[in-house]
Amino acid sequence: MSLPKAPTGITGLDEVLGGGLPVGRVTLVCGGPGAGKTLLAMQFVVSGARELDEPGVFVSFEELPEQLVTDSASLGWDLPGLVNEGRLVLEEVRAERAELTEAGSYDLEALFVRLGHAIDKVGARRVVLDTIETLFGALPDEALLRGELRRLFSWLKERGVTTVVTGERGERTLTRYGLEEYVSDCVILLDHRVRNEASTRRLRIVKYRGSAHGSDEYPFEIDVDGLSVFPLTSVALAHEASSERVETGVSRLDEMLGGGYYRASTALVAGGPGAGKTTLAGAFARACCQRGERCLYIAMEESPSQVLRNMRSVGLDLEPLTQQGLLRFFTLRATQSGLDTHLAAIHRAVTAFAPAAVVLDPISAFGGQQLEVEAAVTRLIDFFKGQGLTALLTVLSEPNQPTVGISSLIDTWLSVTNIELLGEHNRAISVLKSRGMAHSNQVRELVLRDDGIEIVDAFAGQEGVLLGTARLVAEARVRTTALEEQRGLEARARRLEHRHAAVRAQIAALEAELTAETAAEEVEVEQAESREAILLETARGRAQSRGGAGPGSEPA
Repeated sequence: MSLPKAPTGITGLDEVLGGGLPVGRVTLVCGGPGAGKTLLAMQFVVSGARELDEPGVFVSFEELPEQLVTDSASLGWDLPGLVNEGRLVLEEVRAERAELTEAGSYDLEALFVRLGHAIDKVGARRVVLDTIETLFGALPDEALLRGELRRLFSWLKERGVTTVVTGERGERTLTRYGLEEYVSDCVILLDHRVRNEASTRRLRIVKYRGSAHGSDEYPFEIDVDGLSVFPLTSVALAHEASSERVETGVSRLDEMLGGGYYRASTALVAGGPGAGKTTLAGAFARACCQRGERCLYIAMEESPSQVLRNMRSVGLDLEPLTQQGLLRFFTLRATQSGLDTHLAAIHRAVTAFAPAAVVLDPISAFGGQQLEVEAAVTRLIDFFKGQGLTALLTVLSEPNQPTVGISSLIDTWLSVTNIELLGEHNRAISVLKSRGMAHSNQVRELVLRDDGIEIVDAFAGQEGVLLGTARLVAEARVRTTALEEQRGLEARARRLEHRHAAVRAQIAALEAELTAETAAEEVEVEQAESREAILLETARGRAQSRGGAGPGSEPA
């Protein structure tokens, strides 16, 4: 039987918790000052009251209800409205020794009474005790207070309410007085750290009895919408893989990829400065908008005006698309805040605009340690895939230097490079990988012209791959050689034809001579035959004349 869970209503936290906090049990939320403990607890109660029909009680040992109302109003939470509707009770408990004294001994019976009355008043299903260490200062007998707290937590479990207890972190322990030792159903640790002048917040599920849960450190952010947690990747990895193709914005690149990018896939354009990364990103954004789809362009280094101006220089006029509302720029200064703030800002921008595609230019602008940057980009890619967005990322990649280590998450990886030859720089483009499609394995030249982008075949010869002027010279040399060979072939053909004609003339002359000789022979034969016939006829005549001397005459 699975453990019942109470959704927290906090983006990403329920995913890490495997559904929410344990129903009817006590959860400890601990951390240093400003870590976000009170906010998490208040968001848990407000979410239950507003969205899940689970009234709540918020008991504060440090802040007045008026302060809680004021602080929550900045997040858009109407606590007085929830109180008036009977869905929330804000209870202030002053941990004074006199109030906790009864018959000469210290106990929490008075707290039990007030808490029980508040729970019954609204039929509460959720309870928050914030911050419970305050009680330790009021009751100096620590052993006695520990016993009372155990009794309090047992009482809360018997009431069947899901409870969140906040506690200050100790120097070497999760809480100052070791609350985690006996509040052991679920323990959440919040940490707020500053590194390289940039603040980051991390959340970790230290313990969750009876439930599987995420065990890593997860960044979280506090903004105008409250607290948001960013899991490393989707737990289920259930992203849909589309077979539909979308255009890259460059027809020859579509050809190299066998039809373009897959929809909802992630493409990476890596290369050095000036290699054409942003230009390819602009072409993709324009192609998306020309299909009537929205595109969010996240610029980390350039202002929207600068991007628009630069794109016009290569024949890409993106300004009309921004005026039509199809293209929206969202700018982030990499040094203005930490990675967690960037993640939250991008999430909000995507959610607000609801695009079909997103451009992030460049991810190498993210500051921080490499592992942290890789984790942040991993979360972004997973978020884009989860939203079904076709994403194009650019990254500055110097020669012989590793790029951001996210290659395993990239579906299509394009490499653009600057090649110096014959005193000039030229751009080359190739497809390093493209999952699920047959793609070109050739290096080609990327040419940026005033009227657009062109990809042309590079010249591959004994000297290697040639681009630019070297390519033109080599191609001219090849054309010259081919022309000379063609002319040589034509001359040989003419000589051969002349020879054929001479031979044919000789044959004709011989045939004529043979014909004449044959005719002469035939005449001579006819003449000989005629003479022979005459002689024969003459002989017959003589014979007849001798035989005609008269009857009875003797032959001579």
